[in-house]
Amino acid sequence: MLKRFSISLEEDLLDDFDQVITDKKYKNRSEAIRDLIRNSFVENEWADDKDVMGVITLVYDHHQPNLQEKITELQHNFFQQIVSTTHVHMDHHNCMEVIIVRGKAAEVSRLADDLNSARGVRNCRLAMSSTGKHLH
Repeated sequence: MLKRFSISLEEDLLDDFDQVITDKKYKNRSEAIRDLIRNSFVENEWADDKDVMGVITLVYDHHQPNLQEKITELQHNFFQQIVSTTHVHMDHHNCMEVIIVRGKAAEVSRLADDLNSARGVRNCRLAMSSTGKHLH
């Protein structure tokens, strides 16, 4: 069931919001507001160390000595948080791993931090998401 409510905003803030709506190709303000609210709920789940899901994207130099072993060791240390991994050879020097993770937010974040700090890692990003239990 949908319920309507109204909000008041300064004109400049509303103009900026309408530009974001256009840029992100939302059909209307309601869709954009719903996404903002849901994103806030996801951020709260992470802040409250709830069970969460996410994706770690890791780009690294596969010629870096012992790096592949270090990445594998870290993943084995966090095997309970790892759902799946995909390894891609980007070019002669670079590889990408996409790691789907699930677990307590602090543990998932620690895995991403540990991977990011390994010598030879060029980029590491954690995309935080939700298990969906609390999103309506």
